[in-house]
Amino acid sequence: MSQQQISLPAKLINGGIAGIVGVTCVFPIDLAKTRLQNQRPGQQIYKNMMDCLVKTVRSEGYFGMYRGAAVNLTLVTPEKAIKLAANDLFRQHLAKDGKGLTVFKEMLAGCGAGMCQVIVTTPMEMLKIQLQDAGRLAAQQQKPIIMSPTKLVATNAVLSRSYNSGNVVSAPRTVSATQIAKDLLRTQGIQGLYRGLGATLMRDVPFSIVYFPLFANLNQLGKPSRDESSPFYWAFLSGCAAGSTAAVAVNPCDVVKTRLQSLNKGASEETYSGVVDCISQIMRKEGPSAFLKGAGCRALVIAPLFGIAQVMYFVGVGEYILNNILQTVFLLFKFYY
Repeated sequence: MSQQQISLPAKLINGGIAGIVGVTCVFPIDLAKTRLQNQRPGQQIYKNMMDCLVKTVRSEGYFGMYRGAAVNLTLVTPEKAIKLAANDLFRQHLAKDGKGLTVFKEMLAGCGAGMCQVIVTTPMEMLKIQLQDAGRLAAQQQKPIIMSPTKLVATNAVLSRSYNSGNVVSAPRTVSATQIAKDLLRTQGIQGLYRGLGATLMRDVPFSIVYFPLFANLNQLGKPSRDESSPFYWAFLSGCAAGSTAAVAVNPCDVVKTRLQSLNKGASEETYSGVVDCISQIMRKEGPSAFLKGAGCRALVIAPLFGIAQVMYFVGVGEYILNNILQTVFLLFKFYY
């Protein structure tokens, strides 16, 4: 692939299709990850991933597992397109005379791809997390919990109307991603949608630095010869292995990002002033193991997501679509003229 001329439109199509297919397959596990990461000691609603999914289906129905999927499916196309295409372009730019890239240059290309994708990733994650975590808050608030007035005042203003003005917390009302986005833009401006940008960079840049070089080297092992591509199943397995490894490696950053981007808080759940404050409070109150919350779920999400992405990417679905479009346009032009 590195020796071929990159067709950017084709790469964007490949990344978009891969993202839609992958997200549709693994979104319920991603929802479980978000809810598990937001749980505090003594307030556990869910024991593990399966318990979370079962309780979600019982209380919210089957489609409850897909809360926030719409915003993810809408924005995952540009996100994956930017990530995969940027990495490809950086790799091509860093390559010289057709020679293979060094590991350092592969990491540099991955770093550039991670920095580019946060333009879309941060607002997408911001909106998705609010919708995914709503069911956990509703389940927690079914039990009467007394809160002090000062704690109620500390609740984030954007979604504070989800609570009663009294001392007993009620279940949050259902809101859409569009409504949350409008509230954030009206009250905080564009920076409201980019809350947690620093934590997102902390997660996505190291992820890309680990993922892309690891995938490239694993995929290289499956090539029959230097000039031949690896089989599609090897690309899938390489994507799964590299994705799950990178996901677990950066899971502490993902926990911090999830906590910072959760606007609506449950009873006795603390707020954080920034990345450093979030890390110190989690370490002090929950211990180091809290940074591994949802690691298994995240590995199960990322592994097939990037496995599917790499298969789509290297099979060349985008190239096929573009070629057919060009042929159709040519035939129509020939027919009419």
